[in-house]
Amino acid sequence: MRVSWSYFITSVFTLIFLFLLARFIYRDPLKREYIAKPFYIAMHFFHKNSLQTNLAATQPGLQAPTFADVTRYRYHHGTNLGSVFVLERWMTEHMFPLSAAGQGTSELTAVSAWVVLEGDQDARERFEKHWREYVSDADLDWLRDVSRCTTVRVPIGYFTLGPKFCEGTPFKGVASVYQNAWQAVMDLVKRCNDRGMGVLIDLHALPGGANTGEHSGTNSGKAELWGSKANLDLATKCVCFIAQQTRTMEGVAGIQIINEAESHAKGMYEWYDRVLLELSHIDNTIPIYVSDGWNLNHALGWSQPKNNMRTQPTFNPVVVDTHLYWCFSDADKAKSPQQIVYEVHSTLSELDGKDGSVNDRGAAQVHVGEYSCVLSEETWAKRRDTPKAQLVSNFGVAQSQRYQRRACGSTFWSYRMDWTGGEWGFRPMNEQHAIGIPLSLALPAAELRNRINQAQTQRDFRKGNTVKSHVGYWDKNYPGQPYEHWRFEQGWEVGFADAAGFLGMRGQRGWEGGDKIGMLDLWVLKRLRESGQAAAVFAWEWEAGLRQGVRDFYECVGV
Repeated sequence: MRVSWSYFITSVFTLIFLFLLARFIYRDPLKREYIAKPFYIAMHFFHKNSLQTNLAATQPGLQAPTFADVTRYRYHHGTNLGSVFVLERWMTEHMFPLSAAGQGTSELTAVSAWVVLEGDQDARERFEKHWREYVSDADLDWLRDVSRCTTVRVPIGYFTLGPKFCEGTPFKGVASVYQNAWQAVMDLVKRCNDRGMGVLIDLHALPGGANTGEHSGTNSGKAELWGSKANLDLATKCVCFIAQQTRTMEGVAGIQIINEAESHAKGMYEWYDRVLLELSHIDNTIPIYVSDGWNLNHALGWSQPKNNMRTQPTFNPVVVDTHLYWCFSDADKAKSPQQIVYEVHSTLSELDGKDGSVNDRGAAQVHVGEYSCVLSEETWAKRRDTPKAQLVSNFGVAQSQRYQRRACGSTFWSYRMDWTGGEWGFRPMNEQHAIGIPLSLALPAAELRNRINQAQTQRDFRKGNTVKSHVGYWDKNYPGQPYEHWRFEQGWEVGFADAAGFLGMRGQRGWEGGDKIGMLDLWVLKRLRESGQAAAVFAWEWEAGLRQGVRDFYECVGV
């Protein structure tokens, strides 16, 4: 076969051109990634001018954040609702009849006294009225509109779940009072959800008591949950019941399976393991909150393997609940208010070196389930000439700032009680400006819309600079690796779009303010699993991109 000289020369020049083009591309890693991923380029141009990226189209397996996602994963700014379903005399004296004077301070004391005094039916009606009316619609409106709460923590007891859960417990004789209690909880969740507030259902009182306090439902002074198979089995049934009931219930931010577990409780983590395994078969999507047992560092070490993107089975996202008070211990009583305010700035340091890299360590997420502005009289005696009101405000604001920076949320103790509450009261502390509202929640909806639109105009410029910086850093400082920098860019786009989706969700429903991603470690874990990136060798690049996309969006918006 004869080959013409012109064909031969054309072929040679074509090969030379392709060789030079390949060298040019190879020397520029960013171009190399683009050329290697033509489909990705097409997707990039498809949504380059859209702030609300169609994630399902660009990255299979991903959908834009839903309102349920926001309810669960935003920063939880809120309060405990108060002495509603688990009575404490110091908070709700009116629910204790005079005949119960000197008999105790717990839920069991109150309900037993009313049953003796009025009979089962009248006692039930009394309690149902309390559950229904003690937190009014006006209260919930104030929480949403003035304090800008996103989430309320609602303590309940095992007895709240109904008479069958009272069998074989100290509440057996008064079980009929609670036949409609769980319905009252569900009604409250709906009332909160209608206002855009999520509810953390807190199983505060467990069978036998997870601690010795009255908030375990009795005045036994014993923590008999631990070491009792019957109590632990019933507690597990309680948690599973709540999970089954809330699978399709809108407005549930999470389930807290235990409150203030006794320090060094025997078998605590083994019970946590058992409950998580049970829940993984019911609904492994709802966040589960566990007590740190007064040892946050150890609890985080236990939780991170559960929050690992490669762990099988896939457990529920786990949040560690910690409570921070500076008014009880002798060590804190020896400090001045100024010392305590200074100390607040370094609290939650247990997270250092644990959060921030799901790929390497698993997700580490902490929620401050209880805090207050209360200090002891011994501490106040050391305030010198500084006015107490000023120090209360400084203390509360310092806590707000620290928790917003390092925790995934915080719920003040507490809101509803018979008296104003003083430094225990969420409302008076808001009125005293001792609780800092997150900036994103304080902004009017119209202002947020403008800022989001402005962020859109900066998106491509930000992304270009960020990707270029990432590629340049790794290829220059750690050359010779088969990086997949396209994963970083994909992650960045997801992070930017997710942050925008969270921030704009409230405005879409007619509410003021905007939500930030508060449970970022767990959100990253969720996105890694959904995207299929978890199995990739360079999943860390995708995670780094997502985190940077979130940061860049918030910088653009200024929150």
